[in-house]
Order: sequence, then structure tokens, then C-alpha cells
Amino acid sequence: MAAPAAHTRYGDRMDASGKDEGSASRTVWLEVADGVGTIRLHRPPVNALDSAMQDQLRAVAEEAARRDDVRAVVLYGGPRVFAAGADVREMAAMTREEMAERAGPLQAAFDAVAEIPKPVVAAITGYALGGGCELALTADHRICADDARLGQPEILLGLIPGAGGTQRLPRLIGVARAKELIYTGRMVDAAEALRLGLVDEVVPAAEVYAAAQAWAERFVGGPARALAAAKRAIDRGTELPLPEALGVEREEFVALFGTEDREIGMRSFLESGPGKARFVGR
Repeated sequence: MAAPAAHTRYGDRMDASGKDEGSASRTVWLEVADGVGTIRLHRPPVNALDSAMQDQLRAVAEEAARRDDVRAVVLYGGPRVFAAGADVREMAAMTREEMAERAGPLQAAFDAVAEIPKPVVAAITGYALGGGCELALTADHRICADDARLGQPEILLGLIPGAGGTQRLPRLIGVARAKELIYTGRMVDAAEALRLGLVDEVVPAAEVYAAAQAWAERFVGGPARALAAAKRAIDRGTELPLPEALGVEREEFVALFGTEDREIGMRSFLESGPGKARFVGR
């Protein structure tokens, strides 16, 4: 499936390549269609995540988080590559002091994606390496092409992942498996990524975006407040001891009793049975 049509995006006009004519430096933007927001990466040839791209990613993630017309989000780098990592040329020129200033904004950009209070799916084509893999880790669900390659190769540069890889990867696939991938810096193919739990679905390369959009569309008419509460409870709870995590769940559960969607959902269940409620997102 081709890249999504742009119903809403930065700039007024697009050229044939999909970039805004009035914003040649724009490398990340938000496209919104029928309740699904696509965060689109576009920095040819491999979507190397330089500082400017990181800052744009944060701004776009924050926009997706606050917009009521965005009910679910797809992360997409285009049909050829998701993101092949950080801009190594830019990093190679940085001093320790310069990176000390940059590391905070780098992590903040990825945190902004992870904290979008809506279902988020990564549509992975080609390579998702280093920062690209770390960006995929911020999603709730990952769908990759059958010829995709993923990994955290920072160790081969004498570094470690710096945008969440050492923390999100072990939480996703387990400590031992994460250490093996990070220590060796090796890439895994789609089949191994699926076995490890690094991705959730593998589909033919031409179907990646369509599959991700279909996953996101399931939540467009859902109870937005409850979905956000579920995401917060899970994400916060996994970082806490069980008694504290249960307290987080309790707070989120009780708060939902003050929402319109809770009233709609319970009334619909009592009158018509499960799965027939028409939620309003409030």
C-alpha cells in the first residue's frame, strides 16, 4: 500500500516526493486521516535520526498526543526503510560536553512518542537499527516486513544505545536476550525478531503500512479515555513493585467512573450486550 494521503500536515503544499514545498528542512510530520495519525519519517536515503529530526519527532509526537482527531498512531518511515539509526557523521563530530547537552533532548524525543496516550503501532520496513530500533520500541505494537532487519549495533561504534534501548528492550524481550543483542550488536531478521518478541507480526513488505493502519483503525471508535488509562497503568505499573502498581491501576480504574464513555459502555452492555457501544471519547 502506498504512503497515506495527507489530510493534515505541516505546510500548505507537497511536492511529488511527499515533502512540503514550503518546508524543505521538515523531516518528520503528522498525517491524519479518519482518526489515524501517521508520524512520517522522511530523511533520505535511510532516515538517519539527526538532532533536527529528533526535535521534530518530539514536537510531532506531542501534537499527536493532544489532538482529539487522532485516536491511534502509526510510526512509518516509508516503503524502503524505517530508520537505519542515528546520524553517525553528526555524532562523530560531537565532543563529550556536546553530547552531554544533547542526550537529554534525544531521550525526551523518544519518551514523547512512548507517552502518546493512544495506541501506537510501528510499521517497520527495511532497517530498524540503533535509534530506529529504539523508536520502534516506543510503540505498543510492532509490525514488520518479512525482509526487515532490526538490531542495536551501537556497541560496534564503542557506544551503547542512548535513546532507551538498554531499558525498553529488556522489558520487552527479557534481560538475557536483550544483553545478547546489545553486547554483540548483531542484526536479526524478521523471523527471529518475531521469535524473540521484538516484533508482534510479520507481513509481506508491500503490506506493512496497510497492516499497521488496520491495527490502528480498530481503536478509532474506542473509549479514548479508557485506552489512555490502560496504557498509563501498564507502562507505569511495570516499573513499580506490585503493591504500588496495583495502586496505579486502582486510581485509573476509579477515575474512569467519571467519564461519559463509561456510562455509554455500561448502558449499552445492559441493553444490548457486549461490543455494541458507540463511544464518544469523553
